[in-house]
Amino acid sequence: MTSRRARNKERARERVYTSAKTLFGRKGYADTSVAEIAEHADIARGTFFNYFPRKDALISVWAEERRTELMRRLSPQLRRGSGVVADLRACLAVLGALNEEEPELSVAMLTAWVQAGRPLEEESYLGAIFADIVEAGRTRGEVPAAADAERVGELVRDLYLGTLYRWSRKDPADRRRHSLGAELQQALDLLLHGIAAPPGPNPPR
Repeated sequence: MTSRRARNKERARERVYTSAKTLFGRKGYADTSVAEIAEHADIARGTFFNYFPRKDALISVWAEERRTELMRRLSPQLRRGSGVVADLRACLAVLGALNEEEPELSVAMLTAWVQAGRPLEEESYLGAIFADIVEAGRTRGEVPAAADAERVGELVRDLYLGTLYRWSRKDPADRRRHSLGAELQQALDLLLHGIAAPPGPNPPR
């Protein structure tokens, strides 16, 4: 059982984190200072560092929170074993919804994540999730045995991030008009079915 002191510290840490997300959504990550976060959370500036060693530690906390929520929503779909295509569609649908539910915060944190060099430094948990879906499909005979599940997972992850980056660069009104979820499904269709026309009869000579 946790002590009262530990519970109080955890509540205070959550308040600081919530204040940071609120300000990031309003002003962006780069334009929000530690002092402003501390003031919003009603603590001294120095107290912030009792909970987070640096401002960019908040990026990692947000990313882990997003990962946990993704798996919470996706797990029931994966347990049903609906098939590799249905599972890939479901994963992209959840990712689209997570970003569209908090668009300003998502754009701010995505920008901060990229500027901090995280895509180059971190292992891709999304690539691993997609690869697991593809591997399960291969085990069921839905995917060719020669397919490299890890590489396919990375391709789907790249598809997601590229679509997300383009969506994030739209102005807020355009983001509301253009569904990220729909764009992700269209991009997946291109990956699954390609762009080449199906072969037809031989052209006349």
